[in-house]
Amino acid sequence: MNPEQLRADIPALDRAVYLNTGASSPSPRRVVEAMTAFAEYFEYEVPAGDGVYEVGWETYEAARETIANFLGVDPEGIALTKSTADGMNLLAAAMDFQPGDVLVRTDLEHPAGILPWNRLADLDDIEVRVLETENGRVDLDSVAAAAEDARLFALSSLTWTHGTRLPIGEISDIAHDAGAQVLVDAVQSPGQYPVDLTQWGADFVVGAGHKWLLGPWGSGFTYVDSDAIDTLEPRRIGYRSVEEPSDRDYTYHEGASRFEVGTASPLPHVGLAEAMDLLEEIGMDTVESRIERLTDRLKDGIDDERLLSPREYESGLVTFRVDDPESTVERLRERDVIVRSLPYPKAVRASVHAFNTAEDVDALLDGL
Repeated sequence: MNPEQLRADIPALDRAVYLNTGASSPSPRRVVEAMTAFAEYFEYEVPAGDGVYEVGWETYEAARETIANFLGVDPEGIALTKSTADGMNLLAAAMDFQPGDVLVRTDLEHPAGILPWNRLADLDDIEVRVLETENGRVDLDSVAAAAEDARLFALSSLTWTHGTRLPIGEISDIAHDAGAQVLVDAVQSPGQYPVDLTQWGADFVVGAGHKWLLGPWGSGFTYVDSDAIDTLEPRRIGYRSVEEPSDRDYTYHEGASRFEVGTASPLPHVGLAEAMDLLEEIGMDTVESRIERLTDRLKDGIDDERLLSPREYESGLVTFRVDDPESTVERLRERDVIVRSLPYPKAVRASVHAFNTAEDVDALLDGL
């Protein structure tokens, strides 16, 4: 598999120039076909064959292993979730916050990384401290000051607003030195470039498969470091959470699967596992180098006054000012060029993936 073959395997690209992967990506045929084949097998053959629970559990574990390998961690650290927001809420509910506890987040977070903490502020009277940034960057001295008395430091690995990569490893060290745990919204990172979560040093990482990973909606994941698992207190429980279901006594699983409650469709994670295998076949270094080359081409067509993302490559997200972002997005859509507007900064954002081409970039620039 190479980027050209990947492009040919995504039917949606026959209809439009798609530059909105940072919101949601169209899936390749291979991913959809894997899900379809599994659905037919699971519904037609398994009930009278190996049994739906046996096959379902095997499928969960196979997907968990694929996700863990892709992210460079042990499978026991991965919980299968529905989305980034699902994982964020799972963790928020399992942290025994007390009135007056301090949570720090940046002003660059997606609503998925804002709303759960605002809700806890209302319910549990925690303090949500917002770290101000500049041009998609955090000042490490400010991180140290903000984390000094914090319980948790929550931030994104890659900003959805500017496409900047934050120094997660350094921030984790600073926060840990101050006694705070670290939670990372990683949804914009895996699938763009090689990711090894062990290098980040974070306690918790949440993400989803429907963006750069080319997977389907509903395929989320949450990573919990082995040293942090016992700092969480699960509020939900079900037969997938425990070692042996019982009407009286129970013991949660050792790893992150303790946060999985009950029957859930394996289909989204079958699709995600197939998408990860596909990206591995291409090679994440190949994916990243193509994204870098194409974003350089796009940025060459945008002047410094309008470009909000870094001039030098950091990711496939390219944010730029226009006079009327919403109208600009609609006019581009009329030309079959798909991008999105952002609420803050008030701008247009293009997402460039490995399936895109120089012609796609030029079509956007011509439309602008």
